[in-house]
Amino acid sequence: MSNQKKRNFQIEAFKHRVVVDPKYADKTWQILERAIHQIYNQDASGLSFEELYRNAYNMVLHKFGEKLYTGFIVTMTAHLKEKSKLIEAAQGGSFLEELNKKWNDHNKALEMIRDILMYMDRTYIESTKKTHVHPMGLSLWRDNVVHFTKIHTRLLNTLLDLVQKERTGEVIDRGLMRSVIKMFMDLGESVYQEDFEKPFLDASSEFYKVESQEFIESCDCGDYLKKAEKRLTEEIDRVAHYLDPKSEEKITSVVEKEMIANHMQRLVHMDNSGLVYMLLHDKYEDLGRMYNLFRRVTNGLLTVRDVMTSHLREMGKQLVTDPEKSKDPVEFVQRLLDERDKYDKVISTAFGNDKTFQNALNSSFEYFINLNARSPEFISLFVDDKLRKGIKGIVDVDVEVILDKVMMLFRYLQEKDVFEKYYKQHLAKRLLSGKTVSDDAERSLIVKLKTECGYQFTSKLEGMFTDMKTSEDTMRGFYGSHPELSEGPTLIVQVLTTGSWPTQPAVPCNLPAEVSVLCEKFRSYYLGTHTGRRLTWQTNMGTADIKAVFGKGQKHELNVSTFQMCVLMLFNNADRLSYKEIEQATEIPASDLKRCLQSLACVKGKNVIKKEPMSKDIGEEDSFYVNEKFTSKFYKVKIGTVVAQKETEPEKQETRQRVEEDRKPQIEAAIVRIMKSRKILDHNNIIAEVTKQLQPRFLANPTEIKKRIESLIERDFLERDSTDRKLYRYLA
Repeated sequence: MSNQKKRNFQIEAFKHRVVVDPKYADKTWQILERAIHQIYNQDASGLSFEELYRNAYNMVLHKFGEKLYTGFIVTMTAHLKEKSKLIEAAQGGSFLEELNKKWNDHNKALEMIRDILMYMDRTYIESTKKTHVHPMGLSLWRDNVVHFTKIHTRLLNTLLDLVQKERTGEVIDRGLMRSVIKMFMDLGESVYQEDFEKPFLDASSEFYKVESQEFIESCDCGDYLKKAEKRLTEEIDRVAHYLDPKSEEKITSVVEKEMIANHMQRLVHMDNSGLVYMLLHDKYEDLGRMYNLFRRVTNGLLTVRDVMTSHLREMGKQLVTDPEKSKDPVEFVQRLLDERDKYDKVISTAFGNDKTFQNALNSSFEYFINLNARSPEFISLFVDDKLRKGIKGIVDVDVEVILDKVMMLFRYLQEKDVFEKYYKQHLAKRLLSGKTVSDDAERSLIVKLKTECGYQFTSKLEGMFTDMKTSEDTMRGFYGSHPELSEGPTLIVQVLTTGSWPTQPAVPCNLPAEVSVLCEKFRSYYLGTHTGRRLTWQTNMGTADIKAVFGKGQKHELNVSTFQMCVLMLFNNADRLSYKEIEQATEIPASDLKRCLQSLACVKGKNVIKKEPMSKDIGEEDSFYVNEKFTSKFYKVKIGTVVAQKETEPEKQETRQRVEEDRKPQIEAAIVRIMKSRKILDHNNIIAEVTKQLQPRFLANPTEIKKRIESLIERDFLERDSTDRKLYRYLA
């Protein structure tokens, strides 16, 4: 087998020429044409699709592809022209149904014809770059049916009428609408857009223009917004049911433009229903609806925000500049907090916690809180009120919430150092009188202030707490070294570091002998254990508990100030004393003595002494004696000092002066820091940078900055440039 020779095979071309019947093409096409007619007449059950496919295949193979392609177009066109006449003849509601039926028939026929002509589709059409069978069938339907003059306008009007009917509340056949509009989409995006979508949007625009005008004339803002929201929802629903999803953005834009954008200003400013009305009457649902609708249009939220800001600033300005509302500091701050809570709720509930609205709220509060120069003092008084003992119904959690709210207002203050001054005074009074809710609450606020403003802001406040703790230890040491003092009056001394506490002028006062002896013993003990220190008694800041026996043996424990104690102790040795005698014996300054006597003799229920003549004011000719008939249902009776809660005008001036003095070194330090790093800087830039650097504590006055620059030049920290007087140089 291996010995056999290999043989090579060669295939040669067919020697004989195949002769094709000259009438082959016509005969074959007639078979195919007849088949197309039968398919369109829905009489295709007897057709052999395999035979028809072979006939079409052979025509292409024998180079009759052009004849086949042209014949298919001519035959289909003729059928579609007939169908367009049938559709045109349909009356009323049956017009769309007839169109839809003929469209479905055409699609089925087209599928069968495409299958028969598949070989032509793949070869002849591919090579000649002609339109494929299926797209050609759709184009012929478009040109001969949809664009047929007598159908085109009628079809569009019928569809738009149905949409109009649905908008006015009628029920339409959505399934039929979906089928007809899908026909446009199947014929191509451009057909859908030009023949339906564009006219639909134009008609919608006109419809909503008219409707919005009717609504705005007859509805209030809340109702109008409900109608606009309803229309938007309907259009989105319409798209979902029978339009191209891409139309959603376009139709919602039409509704937004006609119903919202074109009426924005009128809606927000509408009397008794616009944005301000909604804010004043807590219309959270309407506000939420306005926010959601206006955010859809250009500058919509900006319009809402501007109106809200303008209203907030006007309302806040009235609140802080009204003298009546400024009479009670606690009420003043509570109103601010209530407004802040209200608008926080509006922004979180209705405006989706929008940061831009939050920023607008913050800037508005910062604007109007600083219109009242006493805001820092009032906020401190509010804190004082909340942190004093005896506030009913306030638990630790509530105190913490209140402190957080206070910190929020504190952040708005431009003069934080003024707040610090007042806060230090009020804290000192609370600590020394033991009237604080809890050390934890006090420390919590100091931690918050420290986080906000840094250690420097709170170092002295923390020093006050340190002094209180150290004083407890000192008192234990004092009584430990003087066991003989366990009997008799008890002295509790708080030793305060001068730098940490608010400066108080030492007020003269002659203490009773029993107390004076104890004070001297404490002075000797303290100076013996601490070298290089000096003690000054601040009698005006002290309190005392004294036991008293009135007529009929009525016993009480009176909680009084040190001054009141000095006055009352005089009556142990005298039945009646004149004002002059009391003043001479105690040496208490006249203004303090009068307030002291007023609180002992003129306050109903607390009048442990009586005066002659009886009147509300203390005169220098008055005389005083013990009220033997004094009674109280409490054993312990607290007698306060008649004192204004707010500062007097001179005190205000003094506080302001102290603040201004304290600012000077801070401004100078900022100037030196800036110049040290910059070396050379012009006047305007120094002002800008100093203001920016000191902003967390206070708003520096440019005039004061200029004075501080002059002072630093005098002390050779800076010098002016020899050629440019507005340029400064740092001198190392």
